[in-house]
Amino acid sequence: MGVRSGQQFIDGLKANPRAVWINGEKVEDVTTHPAFSRIVRQLARLYEAQVDPATRNTLTYEVPETGQRAGMAFMPAKTSEDLRRRRDAYYLWASMNFGLMGRSPDFLNASLLAFAEAREVFARGGDRFADNIVNYYKYIRDNDLFLSHALISPQNDRTKSSSEQKNLHMRVVKETDEGIYVQGARMVATLGAVADEMLMYCLPGIPESDADHALSFAVKVSDPGVKQICREPYTVDGQRSDFDHPLSNNFEENDSLLIFDNVFVPWERVFMYRDVALNNALYTETALRNYTAHQTNTRALVKLQFGVGVAMAVARSIGADQFLHVQRMLGEALNGIEFLKSGLVRSEVECEQTGHDTVRPALAPLQALRTFLPTAYPKLVETIQTIAAGGFMMMPSGAEFTVPELSEDTDLYYQGAGGMSSVDRARLFKLAWDLSGEAFGSRLLQYERYYAGDPIRTTASNYLQVQDEEMMRLVNDALALAGDPEPARSLQRDAAE
Repeated sequence: MGVRSGQQFIDGLKANPRAVWINGEKVEDVTTHPAFSRIVRQLARLYEAQVDPATRNTLTYEVPETGQRAGMAFMPAKTSEDLRRRRDAYYLWASMNFGLMGRSPDFLNASLLAFAEAREVFARGGDRFADNIVNYYKYIRDNDLFLSHALISPQNDRTKSSSEQKNLHMRVVKETDEGIYVQGARMVATLGAVADEMLMYCLPGIPESDADHALSFAVKVSDPGVKQICREPYTVDGQRSDFDHPLSNNFEENDSLLIFDNVFVPWERVFMYRDVALNNALYTETALRNYTAHQTNTRALVKLQFGVGVAMAVARSIGADQFLHVQRMLGEALNGIEFLKSGLVRSEVECEQTGHDTVRPALAPLQALRTFLPTAYPKLVETIQTIAAGGFMMMPSGAEFTVPELSEDTDLYYQGAGGMSSVDRARLFKLAWDLSGEAFGSRLLQYERYYAGDPIRTTASNYLQVQDEEMMRLVNDALALAGDPEPARSLQRDAAE
């Protein structure tokens, strides 16, 4: 089949009804439901760009064994230049949504590539599982399907293991010659309601007692027994104006609780089964983080560029950029952009061999960026809030600018610096508030804090996994200058001699 157009993506969702609940109602069609219709259209724009002659070559490549085109995130890299091409594709898609879509399709496409290129790791559980993951990678690549996932067990009682809460957490409950049956739940399935399939795997740290929970498999969102309960939407199409809510109206990525109610999974869609040791090695030994961090840090670069641009525009709109403390805040934010650019390029230039005649981005600079963002992005949000200050509290709705008897007041009191019109200033402040103050913006902030896991553990892992040879060499060379202890010598005698 090859890459899909936007309409083909929408048609695929319509052809596969799913059990999705939101605001107390079951959704009949996610493509038209007001809680999902806008984000479906935004996703369709991404797919449409793959077949647009102007962007096709940036976003896709020709698969040698099929002659069809596939998304660039699926492309094995032979050189650092290939990694740059993948980054260019990530950047283009991210720029189409200002970096605000944390789970655009290229994220899990890159994850599947990582798994396929680490098939020998899956083979530890049996050759059939290695074959399954490679075949699934090809299936998703060749049909251009949209994957979501849910990595975390429900937040019920963190003092107990999954086996002590087996009625709650995702686990295998039955095995047959044809496949397995899965029961329980996972969170958080971002965009799960509008995905085609779910790719399931576990984070490391599962104890031996939780073998029934150590699984990796894939299901269709439309499979019997797969259910999703979505959180309350931050926006519903048609209820709020685009002038007042330009970002949340278009880029709301709803999250859901993913429930498996005795779901059947055929063996060919099982990639790891009841193997605790393999589960705990999978995340690191497949080099999954190298691939996902390359994509997520590229998206984060766009998001940071957008956020810093908003901060500068707000400062200029009221003349606040003339003050030294504001210039300092903006300068620090601009530093973050340069850190991201540099780390991404270094990860490509210092790429690693995979063992399959391909290369992957180096992890160290990408991991440093992942641990930088949980503090850098909240600080940027605070910068926007600080610069705008009370201006956020005084902005009326866009409707006020359409009332004739208010026109003199709105023109006078909402104007900006340098001749900026009141409408333009209000439009900018509404955009900035949507990004930094609304529920939508708060979710974006929370996402950057936790998308790579617990930020404390992630940062600590930089030390626990450090390659310290060069650092210790420098320390030891310096220690060698000291030599061995010697008896004290008289400075006066030394001078006389």
